Amino acid sequence: MSEWMDNQVLGITIGQYATALGIVLVAYIAKKIFAYLFIKVLLPLAQKSKKELDDRFLACLQKPTEFIIFLIGLFIAMEVLQLPSEPFDFHKLATAILKALIIFDIAWFLFNLVDMVDHYLKKWASRTESILDDQLAPLLRKSLRIFIVVMACLMAIQTFGYPVTGIIASLGIGGLAFALAAKDTVSNIFGSLMIIFDRPFHVGDWIKAGDLEGTVEEVGFRSTKIRTFAKTLIAVPNNIIANMPLNNFSRMPKRRIRLTVGVSYDATPTQMREAVSRIRELLKTHPAIDQEFFLVNFTDFGASSLDIMVYCFTTTTVWGEYLDAREDVCLKIMDTLVELGLDIAFPSTTVYLRQDGSGPTETMPDKL
Repeated sequence: MSEWMDNQVLGITIGQYATALGIVLVAYIAKKIFAYLFIKVLLPLAQKSKKELDDRFLACLQKPTEFIIFLIGLFIAMEVLQLPSEPFDFHKLATAILKALIIFDIAWFLFNLVDMVDHYLKKWASRTESILDDQLAPLLRKSLRIFIVVMACLMAIQTFGYPVTGIIASLGIGGLAFALAAKDTVSNIFGSLMIIFDRPFHVGDWIKAGDLEGTVEEVGFRSTKIRTFAKTLIAVPNNIIANMPLNNFSRMPKRRIRLTVGVSYDATPTQMREAVSRIRELLKTHPAIDQEFFLVNFTDFGASSLDIMVYCFTTTTVWGEYLDAREDVCLKIMDTLVELGLDIAFPSTTVYLRQDGSGPTETMPDKL
């Protein structure tokens, strides 16, 4: 048996392979045991404290720690194998791979840690009056994550013997081509910065830009996501939306009502004066109408009606409440006209019939 264990494959004995495999299995079992103890012991202990910080920190630490235990087992197994360096340096390659995995494990922990930082940034931003903080928090989270990933990749590449300075220098060779290819991305990033600092809208605002209308859900590096009223999600590049004429309905201090009430030509001047006066009094006493400014005037002799313009604002900007107020005003105007004995006009024409050379002999209204 011992002689069989001394047989070599690629310069490594079968006994070494068996020992290395056993170490890997032990490392895997140790990883599972740590995960069990972590969940059953460490997390309950952390949850007993009143602070949320330790719970979140342990959640960030759990998976990377499990993986590092397994990597330690791989490292010991590699040392047991004593990988050959001829004709190819397998030991150097395996060492570089392990170093790269350790780098990515640390990056994994830092990547998770960004979530914890983002959580506390959002809590801090919610306590400030400025909405700018609320929009900067997700951008900072994305920036930190991109930085961690890029740095991890560069350090991992360096472990394989490629100098990072050479990689950065090589980027300069294709810098012009990259800049041309990425010009839209760069313009979108600048567009997002313009949106953040100029603040034409915030997350949650109801906006209309061109044919786009909906509620802003997210302002990202590349695009702004708008949830339409049909519940579809539209992603608009920031360099486009930052340069579009934009209506922000959420910034309205009040909403406008503009009506033209057409009264039939049967009305007398006295009735028209009374109608205008009663509608003004209606607006003056209506609880949903802003009292700072409103107008009610007899303005036009229309084609088939005497037109009264009603111009006012509601105190609410909420769409449903605004419609309720508008409906109530319209119904009360109808009640007022009925009380005064006035009819609301509708399009009509009057036709005059003439006999040859004798002038009009009959008048007949033709209502359409």
